[in-house]
Amino acid sequence: MDYSQFLILKEELSLIAVIVILFIADLFMSPDAHRKDGKAHVNTILPVALMLIHTLITIVPGPDAVAFGGMYHNAPMQSIVKSVLSIGTLIVFLMAHEWLKMSDALIKQGEFYMLTLSTLLGMYFMISAGHFLMFFIGLELASVPMATLVAFDKYRHHSAEAGAKYILTALFSSGLLLYGISMIYGTCGTLYFDDLPAHINGNAMQIMAFVFFFAGMGFKISLVPFHLWTADVYQGAPSVVTAYLSVISKGSAAFVLLTILIKVFAPIMPQWQEVLFWIIILSITLANLFALRQQNLKRLMAFSSISQAGYIMLGVIGGTAQGMTALVYYVLIYLFANLAVFTVITIVALRSHKFTLDDYNGLYGTNPKLAFLMTLALFSLAGIPPFAGFFSKFFIFAAAFHSGFHLLVFIALVNTVISLYYYLKIVKAMYINKNDEPIAAFKSDGYTRTALAVCTFGIIALSFAGVVYQWIDGFAWGI
Repeated sequence: MDYSQFLILKEELSLIAVIVILFIADLFMSPDAHRKDGKAHVNTILPVALMLIHTLITIVPGPDAVAFGGMYHNAPMQSIVKSVLSIGTLIVFLMAHEWLKMSDALIKQGEFYMLTLSTLLGMYFMISAGHFLMFFIGLELASVPMATLVAFDKYRHHSAEAGAKYILTALFSSGLLLYGISMIYGTCGTLYFDDLPAHINGNAMQIMAFVFFFAGMGFKISLVPFHLWTADVYQGAPSVVTAYLSVISKGSAAFVLLTILIKVFAPIMPQWQEVLFWIIILSITLANLFALRQQNLKRLMAFSSISQAGYIMLGVIGGTAQGMTALVYYVLIYLFANLAVFTVITIVALRSHKFTLDDYNGLYGTNPKLAFLMTLALFSLAGIPPFAGFFSKFFIFAAAFHSGFHLLVFIALVNTVISLYYYLKIVKAMYINKNDEPIAAFKSDGYTRTALAVCTFGIIALSFAGVVYQWIDGFAWGI
C-alpha cells in the first residue's frame, strides 16, 4: 500500500491532530477546584488557538488530488468549503465559552470540543468523497456526534427531548438514503461518482433511488417536507449547538448535494430539477409563513434557517459553475450573519434566561451594542443593501435566473419581502417597543465580543470585497 496517499488528506490530518491534542489535554488535565463536580476542563484558549492554526494551515486550496483508488477526491473548491466550515467552527468555539464555563452546567468542555470536531471531520470526508460508501461514512460520522451535542444539556428536559427527536429522524433518513444508494448499486454495479453517469439512464429504479437519496439529504438540509424536526430540535438544543447545526451542518450538506447531482445524476437532470423546483417553493414559502407566528426566537430562527435552505437550493437547481460559486458565497455570508444572531441569543439567554420576542423589547436601551450588532446581522439575513446578505441573495438569484428559472426567482423575491417582516419585527422589539422589565444591562465576556467582532467584520467586509466571489468562482465547476 502506498502510504504517501495519506499526505493528500491535508485538511483531515490537520483536524485529526487537533482532536488528538485536545483529547490528550483533556485526559491529563488536573481537576478544577472551581467546578462543583470536580471535573477538569480544557481552557477555551487551547481549542480556539488550535482551530485558528488549523484554519490558517489549510486555507490555501491545493491542487486536484485523488487517493484510495478514487474513493477520496479533493479539489480546490472542496478545500474552500472546508475552510469556510472551519471558520464557522472557530466562531462557535468563541461563542461557547460563556456557556461552557458555567459551574452549574455539569458539562465537561473537552467532550464538547471533541464531539464538535468529530462532526466537522465527518463533513470533511463527506465533502471529498468520490464514492458513495465514503460519502455515507462521512455522513454518519457527522450525524451521530451531532445527536450527542443536541442532547448535551442532559439535565434539561428540552435538550434530552431534542436529542431523541434528532437521532430518531436521523436514523430514519439515513436508512432511506442508504436504501437509495443500494438501488443505485443494483442498477449500475458501481458506487464511484466518476463511473456512475455512464450507467444512469433514467429507468424507474434509478428515479426511485434518487428520490430516496434526496429524501435523506433533505433531512440534513431541513428542506420541506423533511423539516418537521427542525423547530423542536433548534429550540431544545443548547443555543451554541443550534448555531452550529443551522450553519455548518446545513452548508456542508448543501454543497455535497450539489456535487453529487452534478457528478452522478447529471443524465437525469430534468427530473431532479423538477423535484427541486417544488421543494424550493415549499421550503421558502411555508418556512416564512410559519416564522411569522413564532414568539420564541430560537424557533423563529429555525424557520428562518429552513427558508434560507430554500434560497441555498437556488444555487443547486441549475447545476452550473455559477450556481456552485453563488452557493459557497451564500453559505459564507450566511455563516457570519446567522452566527452573530445566535451569539446574541446565547449570551442574552445565559445572563437573563429569556428567549421570547417580547423579552427583547427595549434591549437597545440597556444593551445598545448588542442590539446594534444583532440589527446588522438581521439586515444581512433579510438581504437589505448594502450589507453582505444583499449580494449573496443577488448572486444566488442570478444563478437561478440564468439557468432559466424565472418564475422560481420571482417567487423567491416575493418571499424575501415576507421575510423582512419577521426580521424587522425583532429590530422593532429592540428599538421601539417598551418593556417595564427590560433585559438588564451586562457586559459580555471577551470571547463573546471576539465572536461578534469576527461576524460583524465578515458581514461588512464581504459587502465590499467582490474579489472573494471572483476568487471562489475561479475554482467552480458545473454540468
